[in-house]
Amino acid sequence: MTRFDKIIKRLFDFIVSLLGLVMLFWLIILLVVLATMDTKEWGIFSQWRLGEGAKPFKIYKIRSMRKISGISTTVTAAGDPRISRFGAIIRRLKLDELPQLWNVCIGKMSFVGPRPDVAGYLDRLTGEDSIVQSLKPGITGPASMHFRNEEEILAKQKDPEKYNDEIIWPEKVRINKQYIEKYSFWGDIRCILKTIFG
Repeated sequence: MTRFDKIIKRLFDFIVSLLGLVMLFWLIILLVVLATMDTKEWGIFSQWRLGEGAKPFKIYKIRSMRKISGISTTVTAAGDPRISRFGAIIRRLKLDELPQLWNVCIGKMSFVGPRPDVAGYLDRLTGEDSIVQSLKPGITGPASMHFRNEEEILAKQKDPEKYNDEIIWPEKVRINKQYIEKYSFWGDIRCILKTIFG
């Protein structure tokens, strides 16, 4: 990815995310209110994730899960008892991701890129794999599309966390490296359209 590619990508991210926030502000507020009523906690969920350069930043989502004592894993499978009924709906429709428009607008994320992970994954990449750290994390991306049914896949495993660490994560790294090597602006547009329209 060239310097020019990064400038065009950032301009697109800023303009489109700003327009998205203006047009969808009412929907985000409505979802926050409904999520607050549903989970009995503040409807915006924030969590530290690792972004460009493996530096931490706070990601924002509509809260879709309740806290359950004894469950602390960061790996979420379909049927996870922490996911509320309302949460399951907004997760299926990807509406829980809308607050990430703010992350994109302020330059912490991009529309397309590797999904932002918790510590223990991106920060441990070495050698050629560490090139993935050079990108801003994305709301969607080739790896996200490849594993768009990730929660269902993990639900079928005896040890979801181990399967994620040994099978899914290495494959995501491979796909994200390929994304960087073959990057094009129009490839990003196709990925966004495919995410929206399936």
